[in-house]
Formats: sequence, C-alpha cells, structure tokens
Amino acid sequence: MNFFEWLVSKRKTLVTMDASELRAQEMLLTSERDRMLARVQKLAADKQGIIGKGAKEKTPELRRTFAQQYDLLHTEQAMLMRHLNIRSKELLTVSRLRLLRESAQRAGMRGGAMGMIREGDLATIERLIENDRISMEMYQERLDEILRIGASADEETAAVSPAAAELLQVWDAMDHGLIKSDSEAFDEAERRVRERQRATE
Repeated sequence: MNFFEWLVSKRKTLVTMDASELRAQEMLLTSERDRMLARVQKLAADKQGIIGKGAKEKTPELRRTFAQQYDLLHTEQAMLMRHLNIRSKELLTVSRLRLLRESAQRAGMRGGAMGMIREGDLATIERLIENDRISMEMYQERLDEILRIGASADEETAAVSPAAAELLQVWDAMDHGLIKSDSEAFDEAERRVRERQRATE
C-alpha cells in the first residue's frame, strides 16, 4: 500500500492533515526511506563482492552461479530504487506542505489559502510521484509550482534576495534532516542558484 492509498484508507488526506500530523507522517516516511537506502547500499556492496569472487573463480559453473546471484541482486536493487524514488517524493511533499502550514500558523493565516492544497492538486501530485520518468529534481520544481511556494513566500524570506532565499530553504531542510551534510547543502544551494540564474537568462 503506497502513501496515498494509506491516506485514503484512513480517511485522512493531505488536505485535512494539520502541521503536527504532517510532521508525524514525515518522520515515518523518513524512517522508511532510510531503511530502503540502507538496503540499496547493502545490495550494491554485495554486487561488488560477487564481481570480485567471480574474477577469482575460474570454474565456469561457479561463475554462472555468481552471475545469477548478481542478476538477482541487481533486479532487487532496481525495484528498491524505484520505491526509494517514490518515498523520497512523498517525503518531500509532506515536508513542503508541513512547512507551509507552520508558516501559515505563525502568520495567523490558519483559515487562509497559504499552506492549503486542493483535491485536484493532490491528484496531480500523485501522478507525478508514480511517474518513474519524473526525476526528484523535476518533481521538486513541479511541486513548488503546485504549492505556490515562490508566489507565497512568507515573512522569513520576503526581505532577502532570491539566492539568499534559496540558501535559507536549504538550511531549513538541514534542520529537518532532509539534507545530511554541509557539502550536500553546498551542492544543493549551488544547484538551485544556477537553475534560478538560467531561468532568468
């Protein structure tokens, strides 16, 4: 059962979840994503080990056995990578919406449009998540458009330059564990700034 099916079965959707509920779901998705990532890394290490064993083994029968093991591991890894991509998109969706809800609450806009999402948008998001051809970067861009993050920037980013606003978002992602290291944060900030510059050229 995927994330959106779970929401439907529980009669709770992103439209009706408040910030605390979104935070709880974010933690669950983070845990599941991390478990998948650890398994993918383990499979990659096992595949590398099989390659080393096969290189040392000269018996054709044993080499075929190693090759079959490698193929099974590769198939499992490919399937997990697809699910990992989906979970990462789901996590980003919940995190983005939670941040908007919290910003709306801080601004006293509980009943306003900020931090809300329409049912039609939710259906669009689900299709984007399930589409394997949509990379994480492409999904992030489309999600930001749907949630209108750029158009509804809150008071924390309204008084800074676009590049500085991107860096503030990166730091916020670090605060919530979505970015793990300074080097990863630097790469992400640089990528966002370059994309923004290309968009204005």
